[in-house]
Amino acid sequence: MSESTEFEYVGFWLRVWATLIDTVLMMIVIFPILFAIYGREELASGVTLSGSANILVSYILPVIVVIVFWNARQATPGKMAIGATIVDAKTGGKPSLQQNLIRYAGYFVSTIPFCLGLIWVGIDKRKQGWHDKLAGTVVVRRKNRGTEPVKFGE
Repeated sequence: MSESTEFEYVGFWLRVWATLIDTVLMMIVIFPILFAIYGREELASGVTLSGSANILVSYILPVIVVIVFWNARQATPGKMAIGATIVDAKTGGKPSLQQNLIRYAGYFVSTIPFCLGLIWVGIDKRKQGWHDKLAGTVVVRRKNRGTEPVKFGE
């Protein structure tokens, strides 16, 4: 196994931040669509939306968007904002479509038992959640990617 001094694993709190960014962006897309379909009164009533339109917009659309981003950019917008990418754990290369599909399905495995599979990112030495382990992926970013360090006296 080769080591990289150029990259570091992305830990729990940065990944939480990326997820929050993705969630807000997804809400910005989904709510106007649902508003256009159901109208203000039905959305405001708090009634659980049912039907094929809600299933398509609230469940299938997010899956498609996430998988497309993972395949095209190796990251969602939230991960891009923190400079993170998803890579194959063995090669460091781009994950396959199959790995991305397994990774997405792995989110369900990770969240069902009290989100333990997601919390696992915080204790794993490679910062892998269960979804990463199932798919054979890791989330990395370049080390020292910040701005120029402060220098005094020059």
